[in-house]
Order: sequence, then C-alpha cells, then structure tokens
Amino acid sequence: MGGCVGSHHDSSGSLNENSDGTGVALGRNQPLKRERPKWKSDYPMTEGQLRSKRDEFWDTAPAFEGRKEIWDALRAAASAFESNDHLLAQAILDGASITLPHGALTECYDELGNRYQLPVYCLSPPVNMIEERSEELDGSDPDSGAADPSTCSGSDTAGGECQLRLRLSTGRDLRLAVRSTDTVGMMKRRLQSHEGVPASTQRWFFSGRPLTDRLRLDQLNISRDYVVQVILSQPPWQHVLPEGP
Repeated sequence: MGGCVGSHHDSSGSLNENSDGTGVALGRNQPLKRERPKWKSDYPMTEGQLRSKRDEFWDTAPAFEGRKEIWDALRAAASAFESNDHLLAQAILDGASITLPHGALTECYDELGNRYQLPVYCLSPPVNMIEERSEELDGSDPDSGAADPSTCSGSDTAGGECQLRLRLSTGRDLRLAVRSTDTVGMMKRRLQSHEGVPASTQRWFFSGRPLTDRLRLDQLNISRDYVVQVILSQPPWQHVLPEGP
C-alpha cells in the first residue's frame, strides 16, 4: 500500500537516495507513460469481480500509511489513465505534486517523500478477463450451476456442505460449515450466525489477497486444510463498558 520512505525532493525536482544509503536512487520525475501494464489474474475474472477487487483496494488503501488526498488523486489519475485520457491523468498528478520515478503509477511519491504503490489491477484489466454470461458468474445466484468439489476443502459432493478453516484476527481458529456454492458474503453471514460477529466488520483474505463478497467458494480454489484469514474490526457498540461501582 502506501508507505513512508526517507527519500526527498531536491531543487531540481529529483528524488534523492536516503542519506544512510539504504534507499534506492530513483532519479528525476518522469512523465506518465502511455503503455498499460499487462498482467494475468490467478483465476479468470469478470468485469464485476475486477470492479469489486478495485473497490476493496481503494476502500482500504487510505487506512494504511500515506495521505488520503494523495490516494484520492491517484484514484482519479488511474481512472483517467485507463480511459486513455493521459493529459488529464498527468494534470492530476502534477496538481497533486506526485512524482513518478519510473513513469508508472505502480510506484509514486508525494512531495513529502511518502511512497504509494498501485496494483496493476487498478490500472488495466487482466488478459484473461471473461464475459459475465449470467448472474451465476458473480455469485448473485448461489444455487445455480455445479460446484467443483475439490475446491471446497475436501467436500465429497458438488454443492454439498463442507468445513472451511478460518483464522480470526483475535487469534482463534475454527471450522465453518459452508457450501461450495456460497459466496463470501453468504459465508460472512454464516460466521455472524455462528460467532455473533457482524458481517460488516469482517474482511476475508486468502493467500494475501482480499476476497470480495460476490466471489463464490468454488471460484477460490481453496484446497483442503488451507486457512482463510478473517480480520475483524470492532464496531463502536462493542466497546467495553465501564464496570459498575
């Protein structure tokens, strides 16, 4: 995400190496290149799934290091870049004093030296994008279509109930009874019923990538005994109440 580094701007507009020698010499600011990055998703992705993945990133990125106004400018620049409006994208970057040492939005710096990294999926669609032929592809109809039993953590029957291993951010491990046709949103609600944790406070991750609510379990290729990480954010009403007199 965004991170602060020790680089700084000099009077010529270049980024210098850290004084302790641990940084990377980034060179002068480069204009935004027109070439879109080419990449392949780990699984065939629909436009709706790509949109959800991007929304997940832009919703969480400002919560990490970096300045929100820079994240907002980068989001607008990324949108203009993908629409081939390079003049607008460059104008947004210049207006926010964002430096591109390599001419790409994948690595940027603000005027304070904070580092921002945009994933390639925010800049261009994957080469293995597939069309959304029906609602079942994005998980809005969880009861339609057959499931791959091998991806449901050892399920023996298509669409049958299976056990999914979860590791909560509280440190607790548990197994949740789910179906291979369940969407992540449905599984969040199952966990809410099981543990009393509101679905809106759950963020699911597998192999380091966030899982959006519309993805189905049988699309995630989760093998037996693999663990899904569940980050829980405490809602205001769960704050500890003071003890009585």
